[in-house]
Amino acid sequence: MNDLQAINDFLLCETPDSWIAGALANPDLLLLDHANCEKKAASTALNLMYRYVDDFELLNKMSRLAREELRHFEQVIAIMQSRGIAYEQISAARYAAELRKPVRTHEPARLVDTLIVGAIIEARSCERFAKLAPHLDEELQKFYLSLLKSETRHFKDYLKLAQKAAEGDSINDRVELFLTREKRLVQEVDAEFRFHSGPAN
Repeated sequence: MNDLQAINDFLLCETPDSWIAGALANPDLLLLDHANCEKKAASTALNLMYRYVDDFELLNKMSRLAREELRHFEQVIAIMQSRGIAYEQISAARYAAELRKPVRTHEPARLVDTLIVGAIIEARSCERFAKLAPHLDEELQKFYLSLLKSETRHFKDYLKLAQKAAEGDSINDRVELFLTREKRLVQEVDAEFRFHSGPAN
């Protein structure tokens, strides 16, 4: 089973075609919010490194992830600059904040849930890159396809670390809870288009 198939099997739904249509109708906004997502992904990894300093596997994987996400950020803003797209502040999608609401507040449950959310966000990003790529110009298609390998590894790393943090307990119920929530967020109509929004109104 290839990596993309594993991600599609993990997620409970595909990105709606109406979201793809919204992305193609808002190419500048797609790149701008994609840049923001890469920056936030790096920040999440760094926050985990500061909070959980006693796990060398987590520290190493999050350090690598943060470097890769910042490299992706640099690549996105280079494409934006070459296309004359301004980098400016925009509101975030509700996706990540809503997805994180069930995260528990005691340890190690907090870490388990945070890592599961990270895995889901990486999986959805990968699924959207792959689904968007055939519709994009040659430069963006090549770039988005180049991201699939690292994003798939990030998904696997997050899930592996979540299982480790659970200390032998099954994480299946928590994964199902967050995936069910994620499916709703992906399918519900949102007021504005964002990289992780549902279809825009």
